[in-house]
Amino acid sequence: MAAPVKSTVDGPAQDVQTLTIGKALNLGLRRAMEADSKVIILGEDVGKLGGVFRITDGLQKDFGEQRVLDTPLAESGIIGTAVGLAVRGFRPVCEIQFEGFIFPAFDQISSQLAKLHYRTQGKVKVPVVVRVPFGGGIGAVEHHSESPESLFAHIPGLKVVSCSNPADAYWMIQQAIACDDPVLFFEPKRLYHSGHVKSEVDTSAPSGPLFASRVVRQGTDATLVAYGPSVKVCLDAATAAAEEGRSLEVIDLRTLSPLDLAPVFESVRRTGRLVVVSEAPSESSIASEIAARVQQECFYSLESPVLRVTGFDTPYPPSKLEEHYLPDLDRVLHAVDRAMGW
Repeated sequence: MAAPVKSTVDGPAQDVQTLTIGKALNLGLRRAMEADSKVIILGEDVGKLGGVFRITDGLQKDFGEQRVLDTPLAESGIIGTAVGLAVRGFRPVCEIQFEGFIFPAFDQISSQLAKLHYRTQGKVKVPVVVRVPFGGGIGAVEHHSESPESLFAHIPGLKVVSCSNPADAYWMIQQAIACDDPVLFFEPKRLYHSGHVKSEVDTSAPSGPLFASRVVRQGTDATLVAYGPSVKVCLDAATAAAEEGRSLEVIDLRTLSPLDLAPVFESVRRTGRLVVVSEAPSESSIASEIAARVQQECFYSLESPVLRVTGFDTPYPPSKLEEHYLPDLDRVLHAVDRAMGW
């Protein structure tokens, strides 16, 4: 890991490190464990191996086997254990190895984790974080490249967030752990160790509140809204569009439940056009909800229908076909062309 660099540009000294998303998550988990002895990590191979993506690398060595627990291959057991730990005052952080493995734990998440605070009239808190590597683009086999985030955003009692860059990864994981509500934390696995999203992270000041979206590139002609791995796709599309004289605004949702759509409404009222980008299937999705809400709130500002660029309504395909399934720069720019030509 790069050594901290002191910067005094535009203000007091800051601790700045150049990190990938994977390293930022690792460092964020470490800081949370240092700050609170009640933070416990549990999951399959999170200890000695450091997780299949090495996000928990070195944590068991430094904090011990009682705080970084290798569990049996039983996702329902992982979440059930975390619920019990949370009731007793701990702050468990569960790792689900791949998003497709989360379904054996769906009952525990939806029936217990999401409901316990409400069921006890607020007397019991369950501050559990469930880390979920999600999305495609890594050439994996079945059940290793899905995007099930809409399922969890639909369940009252759960918070759902997704990071897209190292600064958010570092700060959002700490904020999620500090939150008294259960948080599903979706991480874009194909960007974990990508040099294309490696950037400086100010480890002395939060990148923003946890449940808030953010404009990451300003524009005037159309608005692109995305989260997780699709944010980079939209930023690349905006750069390509700029070469043709077209100005695209890009918004990183960051929070999927609750949705923070105020910046989206404000942007659409200026640009008049919206394209929502997501790897998840379009049917009954977060993209669908955004399209409905924008149509309701910004009807008289829209110059074209809200368009969606998403995965298809099929099971995730074999790795040889995933490049045809995933939203890419060309599909996003084609949707922008359609919106502009309406």
